[in-house]
Amino acid sequence: MRRSFKILLGVSLALVALAAVPAQRLYGEFQKAKSEDPTVWAEDIAALEAATHGRTDAVVFIGSSSIRLWPELERDMAPLPVVQNGFGGAKLADIEHYAERLVNAYRPRAVVVFAGSNDLQPGATKPASVLADTYLRFVARVRADLPNVPIYFIGITPTPLRFEIWEEAQETNRRIRDESETRAGLHYIETGTTLLGPDGQPERANYRFDGLHLSERGYTIWTRIIRPRLLEDLGGD
Repeated sequence: MRRSFKILLGVSLALVALAAVPAQRLYGEFQKAKSEDPTVWAEDIAALEAATHGRTDAVVFIGSSSIRLWPELERDMAPLPVVQNGFGGAKLADIEHYAERLVNAYRPRAVVVFAGSNDLQPGATKPASVLADTYLRFVARVRADLPNVPIYFIGITPTPLRFEIWEEAQETNRRIRDESETRAGLHYIETGTTLLGPDGQPERANYRFDGLHLSERGYTIWTRIIRPRLLEDLGGD
């Protein structure tokens, strides 16, 4: 009986430790996200390069943890091949800084971006004009090597944790959408309204326990909107 108890205790502690690893990683990413220095992500970028090196002619998904945590991105976008280059609490300036390494080096057939939500924190939001300009700088860095590559921006989404700054997020989305409508090869994908409930508030079931990251149901909604758009524009071969 005592031996069985020890085994059960050991297994339980191991499971607790394993469960803590993602939480520790998210905490570390949260700490890095406070910095405005893109070099804090150097190790994360090197790890992404090592994991995805050599993949070309795919759709590069780049952005923050909403891209990194997408559990079945490859399956959800099939038959389109993808590269999943999401990293932690990345901000728009971070993806701009690493554009050559995380986008251009892969010679992609298209680029999908989700970033900006970490630039909009309650009490510390960056102006929509600044964020739109940063996105356009990212576009310019990509287009310097890939002048014709299509680039899709997934609009910043509402979340229960940060819903108080939803108006600022919508203004950023509006500016990026307007810029995309006037520039060849730039596209805007709206998903935010589908994540809201009948009361106009974020639907809790679409988010994880933290009220910030998408749940499985949230990613299903993203897939339902994003995949058909890409297949229509890019084909599925």
